[in-house]
Amino acid sequence: MKQGTMNILFFVLKTKLLKNGEAPILMRITINGQYEETRIQRSVPLKLWNAAKGCSKGKDRASNELNNYLSELSARALEKYKELMLEQALSTPALILKRVFGKDTEMRTLLETMRQEIKDMEKVVNIDYAPVTINRYKNVLKKLEKAIPDFYDKEDITFYELSPEFIKAFDRYLKTEADLCRNTIVRYMKCFKKITNMALAKEWMRKNPFYGYKMEQDETDPVFLTYDELQTIMNKNFTVPRLALVRDIFVFASFTGLAFIDVTTLRKENLIQDNNGDWWIRKGRIKLERRRKASSISNVPLLPVPLAILKKYENHPTCIKKGRCLPVLSNQKMNSYLKEIADFCGIKKNLTTHCARHTFGTTITLANNVPLQDVSAMLGHASTRMTQHYARVMNSNLKEAMNNVRERLAQ
Repeated sequence: MKQGTMNILFFVLKTKLLKNGEAPILMRITINGQYEETRIQRSVPLKLWNAAKGCSKGKDRASNELNNYLSELSARALEKYKELMLEQALSTPALILKRVFGKDTEMRTLLETMRQEIKDMEKVVNIDYAPVTINRYKNVLKKLEKAIPDFYDKEDITFYELSPEFIKAFDRYLKTEADLCRNTIVRYMKCFKKITNMALAKEWMRKNPFYGYKMEQDETDPVFLTYDELQTIMNKNFTVPRLALVRDIFVFASFTGLAFIDVTTLRKENLIQDNNGDWWIRKGRIKLERRRKASSISNVPLLPVPLAILKKYENHPTCIKKGRCLPVLSNQKMNSYLKEIADFCGIKKNLTTHCARHTFGTTITLANNVPLQDVSAMLGHASTRMTQHYARVMNSNLKEAMNNVRERLAQ
């Protein structure tokens, strides 16, 4: 019973007889030297078992029914093996046995799998996944729902139909028709690749369609405020309470370098006073990409400006109710209101919550000669390589370096 390099064997367990004295029958599938076996929930008297042929040698009705069942299992195994070959999926003994006995027989399609994954992600939103991550997967799904019919001329495809040619075509579609920038395309492709990696791990496909595809992002300069621009925002009198609140949160992040999620979850226990009476923020940075976890520890000494902001909101109803230090709004609202603040202050930059972190890394620290490794530690970066792109845009540092050169050349 062979199909290519697959072998099917039926045998009995002579040493583990059942209570009725019969031996249980097992089915073993071997592919390229690897095998998997399982009981088929049938048994036979030892005297009636033909080990050489793998069947019963009896002539009675029960023996004939057993042999017919064994033949049916063999035929079904060969059929499932052929299906896997057509799907270009990885044919393993375990997977064939699952399909033979009615498990994992569903044909997996790309879009339907993505929809189910998104539903599962939504069940653990703000626990394992941030809303922005789920929205990114939804955006990828929408783009695939448009690109797949154009490329394959059908609504959905099985995983084995995915090819490197489609990956290239989808990249081109995101670049041209969707009009996305390179870095956004890379983020979308990473989401897409996670789905295909899952399919490969679960043996729904054999070949990696992303093989040879390079995800190279364009290098971008971080948007940050100069000290004059930051002072303009700090000194602006906002009569609208929501803008005043958002301004204070932004200024706090600009003087501490905390990411938005870390400002949102900042609690009193994260504020530590040292032996000299100075206050520090000691907090594990939170990332909600794949799962909620502290990736590194931020140690930030609190300057007078952020200390005053903490004092201002310590009795705010939202802070008391949620046990947090600041009444932070949602990231979407914060970014929307920050654009209003930028307009009021005459700042021609794309002001976002993350711009505050960049401002801390450049204007507050590096521009004031704080060593790169210390800035890296306060930002909670795993290495100074992550902090280098802040230093790269510091024109003041370049100017100082060239002034030193000018002085030496003048000697």
